[in-house]
Amino acid sequence: MRPSANEVSNLAAPADAVFVYALSMLRALAATALILVAPGLRAACGDDPGPGLDWSGCSKERLVLAKASLRNAKFERAILTGINFISADLSGANFASAELNRASFRSANLEGARFDKAVAVRSNFSSARLGGASLEKVEFVRCNLSGALLKGAKLSKGDFGRSVFDKADLSDADLRYSNLARARLSGAKLAGADLSSAFTLYTRFHGTDLSGVKGLTQAQLDISCGDANTRLPAGLKKPASWPCAE
Repeated sequence: MRPSANEVSNLAAPADAVFVYALSMLRALAATALILVAPGLRAACGDDPGPGLDWSGCSKERLVLAKASLRNAKFERAILTGINFISADLSGANFASAELNRASFRSANLEGARFDKAVAVRSNFSSARLGGASLEKVEFVRCNLSGALLKGAKLSKGDFGRSVFDKADLSDADLRYSNLARARLSGAKLAGADLSSAFTLYTRFHGTDLSGVKGLTQAQLDISCGDANTRLPAGLKKPASWPCAE
């Protein structure tokens, strides 16, 4: 006996409900996936380099971007291992929370750039222009910043352990609470720089004029290293341990 039309309708109803439920679940999963990948899509990681570029959250390694024009580019949270930015124009660029290990910014224009909370190990910033840049809470370990122009830059609470600032211009720079342990600042310009609460264990101030720095204490000097050519602020004296043994 064939089922009546009403019986067929009653049998189809549960199947239709299952189908509608499955469709709604697929739509929900698709929406969730879109949300998860949205940052990557927004970052447009495949875009060609140029002014205003947005590679936020992207992973790029060993690219050669020497002399590239990348003004106001965005690299937040990006992984930029081994990138060659030599002599590039990166003024106003944002590298907040980026990983910059073994990257080279030698002679790059980084005026007004942001590096807050960025990580860089053995990276090269020698002769780079970083005037007015923000490097707060960075981890720049064993980096080369010799000859860099950091006038007025913000380096507070940054970790610069074993980094080299020889002959760098740090005039009026904010170095409060920074870690300068075993860093080298030989011949650096520090007039007006604020060293309040900076950690200066074995920091090398050979041939450095410290007479115009702010916040420097005798306790900081006593654990640092200097020589006969190191000039001190009024009221402070050279420790008996100077010069430190190599």
